[in-house]
Amino acid sequence: MKGIKTLALGAGLGSLLLSAAWAEGLDGKVIGFSQIGSESGWRAAETSVTKAEAEARGIDLKFADAQQKQENQIKAIRGFVAQGVDAILVAPVVATGWEEVLTEAKEANIPVVLLDRGIEAPEDLYLTSVASDQVVEGRVAGEWLVAAVGDKPCNVVELQGTVGSSPAINRKQGFEEALAGKDNLAIIRSQTGDFTRSKGKEVMEGFLKAEGGGANICAVYAHNDDMAVGAIQAIKDAGLKPGADILVVSIDAVPDIFSAMATGEANATVELTPNMAGPAFDALQAYWDAGTVPPKFIITESKLYTPTDDPQGEYERRKDLGY
Repeated sequence: MKGIKTLALGAGLGSLLLSAAWAEGLDGKVIGFSQIGSESGWRAAETSVTKAEAEARGIDLKFADAQQKQENQIKAIRGFVAQGVDAILVAPVVATGWEEVLTEAKEANIPVVLLDRGIEAPEDLYLTSVASDQVVEGRVAGEWLVAAVGDKPCNVVELQGTVGSSPAINRKQGFEEALAGKDNLAIIRSQTGDFTRSKGKEVMEGFLKAEGGGANICAVYAHNDDMAVGAIQAIKDAGLKPGADILVVSIDAVPDIFSAMATGEANATVELTPNMAGPAFDALQAYWDAGTVPPKFIITESKLYTPTDDPQGEYERRKDLGY
């Protein structure tokens, strides 16, 4: 993609280092935030960090929880337009169906910034998109698994995210790219766990029953850590040892996956920073101050963590971020 800007991931975790420099210029701005919901620990952390960033910068943040329903997001965005907010942040629940409502925001001269998920719509309908490269996330997870199993035959089961969401589509694509041409690795089952811990556990239970109690499963790849944590519980309930009998690789880097890693029950996670709002607010600040149009895609780093990366310490560093 042209114009991609890569941001240092460390700035997203914890101390909100960018806030002081920009706080004065954003003081008093009213910004609407349409959040998907709270389907995962990572999503809760994104909400918490966004609210903290807004408070530190003097922004009046209007928050709307869509409860995983696009119709609620569309209603919220129209409400923000009617209120005449200065800008709108949207974490879109699915990739399609946004053109009409975002056109309404554009006609009202309200800049829209996408957070952590992309959409299938003309790029002139939003100012910028702050997100990880979700294909890269999936690829990093897949490359870890390829290296971990070597030439050993490995049947993989996949816990997909919400059907139609950009993370589910892209994290699947990247993972499959990493496994392409590796005849010893095969994805034998793939089903949505809807990004939730409970659904991840339920679907993994079905996988285990269908595959000889887990005897035919080498690894589970989950599109987020919450589904992985649910899968870990299902594996334990089946009398197997997660992390040993069945390898566990997932995406997000939430505290609970580091706890599982510290006890040997998870093997790898790819980080998704919860601080998408910091770069979004910086982009809006520059846009309002100097008319600077940001890159269309502001991409955060996708860092791999394994048990060699001090998982207990990572848990301690993240546990108070709102996960």
